[in-house]
Amino acid sequence: MSTATTPVPLRRDPAFLRFLAARTVAVAGAAVTGVALPLLVFRLSGSAFLTAAVSAVAVLPYLVFGLVAGALADRVDRRRLMLGCQAVAGTALATVPLAAALDVLTVGHVLAAAAVLFTAFVWFDAASFGALPRLVGRSRLPEANSLVFTSASVVDVSFPAVAGLLIALVGPAFALGLDVLSYLVAGLLIASIRVPLSDARRPPAAEGPGLLARTAGDIREGLVFLWQQPVVRALSLFGFGQSLSAGAVTGLLVVYGVDGLGLDPGSGLVGGLYVAVAAGGLIAGASLTPLSRRVPVGWITIAAYAANAVLLLALALTTVVVPALALLVAWSTASVLSIVNGITTRQRVTPDALQGRVNTTARMIAWGGAPVGALTGGAVAGATDVRTAFLVATVGVGLSAVLSTASPLRRRRLLPEGA
Repeated sequence: MSTATTPVPLRRDPAFLRFLAARTVAVAGAAVTGVALPLLVFRLSGSAFLTAAVSAVAVLPYLVFGLVAGALADRVDRRRLMLGCQAVAGTALATVPLAAALDVLTVGHVLAAAAVLFTAFVWFDAASFGALPRLVGRSRLPEANSLVFTSASVVDVSFPAVAGLLIALVGPAFALGLDVLSYLVAGLLIASIRVPLSDARRPPAAEGPGLLARTAGDIREGLVFLWQQPVVRALSLFGFGQSLSAGAVTGLLVVYGVDGLGLDPGSGLVGGLYVAVAAGGLIAGASLTPLSRRVPVGWITIAAYAANAVLLLALALTTVVVPALALLVAWSTASVLSIVNGITTRQRVTPDALQGRVNTTARMIAWGGAPVGALTGGAVAGATDVRTAFLVATVGVGLSAVLSTASPLRRRRLLPEGA
């Protein structure tokens, strides 16, 4: 077992390794779904707006359920909540290939299944935020998150290509079956972790003046901490601009490849765009630990925002595939680095009893820009073209880069002693 006082090296910690394996398997399945879902909607509808709506559906549940999910995750058993969410998500996703086999699949069905899938993720994510600090301790969170995101990115680099091949062979609807299987495997791995993922001293969900009143109080407590903690507040607010731009890019990635770069949607080459994005995530994950030892956390975020804006502008002006792939790698590196750095910093400064509430609320605010960016980008791309949509998207992260230079993030020291 690993604790904050007697740490075991993470690469030899069985509890962490099972957690890491579960996340890696889940990411492998999600990488297939990430390519298959928008491509499936694009094939069924031919609409840039509806294709971008997949990214919006991925984030909207956070805006609706984030506060409640965070409050509940801080009071129930995290492991049980995570396993329940895995079961719901896998079942919802399985209905898509089933409907395709019966020849009754519609765009509405795909979007509804995606809504259930991503709603389950909100509750899973709320529990997962608190589970990792319990497993590794606060001092090792940068290394743990770096390993989690690096391993996930390694899978992301290879699996979009696998997804492209699988989609070419069986079609996007049936390719989703691989993700259904990943939910089963990841759930078994989480169930096998012997270390408690929750603090046994926390009061249960039923304790207090009533469930609704207790939940409202929990939500208020999390909001007060987020607003009064200057680092968490800044990362959350400026993350909105970052996610607005990222939502447009990810929501229109298929459209960018097909209409902007002239790729054949049936050839599997569109998966190469997702490989480029995943490669950037791999670089970002591997870079976080050494960077956090040498560079103040706020400076990492500011530099990542600025690089993101410049690279997105260049991406919008590029018409050749190879330079576009290189720019996507660099853009993704900057984007993911700001995200992972923000998550790690929030986990390090937030008490265990508030992990679910603070992190889901902060992510809800930060991710709030993603559906706005995806839907706005889709509308602009439909009215003009995808390059214009990318140009418009630079405004969000560009504003975050400028405003963050006058925020607490510019300070050299942000974290308290021991965090």
